[in-house]
Amino acid sequence: MLKLKRERMATTTTNANALLVAITLALLTCSPRCIHSAERRLLVGMTLVRNAAALGAFCLDGSLPAYHLHRGFGAGARNWLLQFEGGGWCNDIESCLERAKSRRGSTRYMTKWEVFSGILSNNASLNPDFYNWNRVKLRYCDGASFAGDAVFKNGTSLLYFRGQKIWEAIILDLLPKGLGQARKALLSGCSAGGLASFLHCNNFTKYLPSDASVKCLSDAGFFLDERDITSNHTMRYFVKDLVSLQGVEKNLDENCTASSLDFPELCFFPQYALKFITTPFFILNSAYDVYQFHHILVPSSADPHGHWNRCKLNPAACNPEQLNTLQGSSILPYTILLLNLQKS
Repeated sequence: MLKLKRERMATTTTNANALLVAITLALLTCSPRCIHSAERRLLVGMTLVRNAAALGAFCLDGSLPAYHLHRGFGAGARNWLLQFEGGGWCNDIESCLERAKSRRGSTRYMTKWEVFSGILSNNASLNPDFYNWNRVKLRYCDGASFAGDAVFKNGTSLLYFRGQKIWEAIILDLLPKGLGQARKALLSGCSAGGLASFLHCNNFTKYLPSDASVKCLSDAGFFLDERDITSNHTMRYFVKDLVSLQGVEKNLDENCTASSLDFPELCFFPQYALKFITTPFFILNSAYDVYQFHHILVPSSADPHGHWNRCKLNPAACNPEQLNTLQGSSILPYTILLLNLQKS
């Protein structure tokens, strides 16, 4: 395993500067940042996309989608950083109805002001690469990583699975605000938002000037199609239901789905979609990603008696057999730092 890790890491160090940038970006994106008491918090107001209704772009409950924009200045005035908000998924009507009554499914319940910190900060000492860029946080309210396009109604309930249209509506709203003249652009995201950066990276470049420098970044978004400890494809079946319910398949990469005709929903997973992404891409995942450990490798359905509970709460409490299972799964070798530099 150590040899495998070294070999994989060796392939990613062909460009030391790019590596340092990738690590910096990823660490700033997803991790909570401590804001010093002497530092003034940067609060950015919400912008509702008023024209979204004309495009059929709605959150799960029918509310308008939204984003937060803090303007760039100086040398960064024509550079743009977009960050997808994360927050899991819903793959059945019951869970989506519950989600629609929360900030994960409606802008009605979202905070109207967001603290911009980390990669979104305007503090040059904390965020030297992007502090003066135009920085945008795309609010997440569809439950399918901004990729669905369907509607559910049964006479009593109505749900809008319109993540793809939300993505398009926000981009169209930003283009006349300067995104359409961008010189540099970075599409980023964390968790479910990190997965969205895989799904929309190629499409993002099509909106921008042909001479713009465009890259994408996913932090903790490399979710795996991996068997659980009972050899069941728990995550694959979850995604299959998600893709079917929310009408995601038609928005997945066509080249990927064409190569996976029997299981087109697999293209929702980055491990299958990545090779079809032509834009330079930076990827970071923890070796022991909490979500993947708890929900893909050891979901509750695979451990009904809770034998893994202590291990899941603290990997240091795992017994030797459990550690061997962790080390032997695909979770660990896949979730080291990966850089797609060959297209840079």
